[in-house]
Amino acid sequence: MAGYDVVIIGGGPGGYNAAIRAGQLGLKAACVEMRASLGGTCLNVGCIPSKSLLHASELFELAKDDFVKFGIDVTPQLNLPVMMKQKAESVGQLTKGVEFLFKKNKVEWIKGRGRLAGPGKVEVVAEDGTSSVLETRHVVIATGSEPSPLPGVTVDQQRIVDSTGALDLPETPGHLVVIGAGVIGLELGSVWRRLGAKVTVVEFLDRITPTVDAETAKTFQRSLTKQGITFRLDARVTGATIKNDGVDVTFEPVKGGEPETISADYVLLAIGRRPFTDGLGLDSVGLTTDRRGFIETNRARTAAEGVWAIGDVTYGPMLAHKAEDEAVACIETIAGRAGHVNYEVIPNVIYTFPEVATVGRTEEELKADGVAYKVGKFPFTANSRAKVNHEAEGFVKILADAQTDRILGVHMIGPDVSEMIGEYCVAMEFGGSSEDVARTSHPHPSRSEALRQAAMGVEGWTMQA
Repeated sequence: MAGYDVVIIGGGPGGYNAAIRAGQLGLKAACVEMRASLGGTCLNVGCIPSKSLLHASELFELAKDDFVKFGIDVTPQLNLPVMMKQKAESVGQLTKGVEFLFKKNKVEWIKGRGRLAGPGKVEVVAEDGTSSVLETRHVVIATGSEPSPLPGVTVDQQRIVDSTGALDLPETPGHLVVIGAGVIGLELGSVWRRLGAKVTVVEFLDRITPTVDAETAKTFQRSLTKQGITFRLDARVTGATIKNDGVDVTFEPVKGGEPETISADYVLLAIGRRPFTDGLGLDSVGLTTDRRGFIETNRARTAAEGVWAIGDVTYGPMLAHKAEDEAVACIETIAGRAGHVNYEVIPNVIYTFPEVATVGRTEEELKADGVAYKVGKFPFTANSRAKVNHEAEGFVKILADAQTDRILGVHMIGPDVSEMIGEYCVAMEFGGSSEDVARTSHPHPSRSEALRQAAMGVEGWTMQA
């Protein structure tokens, strides 16, 4: 008889949620994690510490530049060691919380690097080099992702850093060059710009955040430019050379032209992430990855009996909450229940200021598919709460089916929209229409009224404040 009902390889959001749900359902579960703490990239060196620095840097900039608008005169001083210390303390408390949930739900945490060693077997190599083999009925691969490399740019975590290194710079850079205008680069670039760095973003494409609704992305870039971030788009980085106490970054126009070199104190490489699937022993159960390293699945099932894969190692957005949804659905399916993930309602947020939050289809996607739709849009400049808070930048845009009025997509840019997108996720999960939201009372004054006003705009009866 197998030693475990399920062994999860990886202790990130996908892995630890799978392990905890397995314990809750009475399955004998173990989670293999090679880090010194649970939580994976997200909790240890990703989503959570970056949000800590985003919040702290936003408070610093508010005190420095915006408090005066409210009649508050202060002169803040940056204490970077303390800012980093409170970040680390918060992360530590959260990782301990995951550990507690493991104990509470009788999940065994096995420290080491896990790999498949044949059907029903997982080999674990401990830090000291010793190995052991676990027997199990099911294996869930939840090993997440790692930063994508770029030829000519070697990360040393000193002067040339990836997202992990950018969370622990020892000083505010005089000039930070960010390679890549995606979510990670813009969030971390925003942190250091607020703390006093000059920030230049070099991007291969002709626009930032390519998966975001085009109108929203254009407004977003305009806002970041106004804040002081410089963008060099349509630019191919060809190399980064460390010289003395800085880095020379060389790039050239994608469409041809003379190369340029700019000097920086630090360089952040943030061109995306790739699945962490090397060395997993997939061949021992007859599995392969595609050319990008992804494992093909069908509702988390792989082609190998008893082997499942969730999160960043599979197709779809590389988001912690997507991994969490897949984790629960996967374990419930293993336990004989009806696991399900609605991939049409996975929100995405960029935690800059203003924030960007989206869910569902973009206008570009609907047009490409020939879907007839209506648009409702409401600016935060017409929202009373945003106006009096001096946070009136951005808008809410709703895309609804022209025939059925069903909500197809929602795109927001503005203050705290990360906290508001959930309302539309619920509406869409239940097949809601724009009229459903438009006829739902919202508190006044509140920023959430913009959600209702945008929905009212689909049929042209917006009532501005």
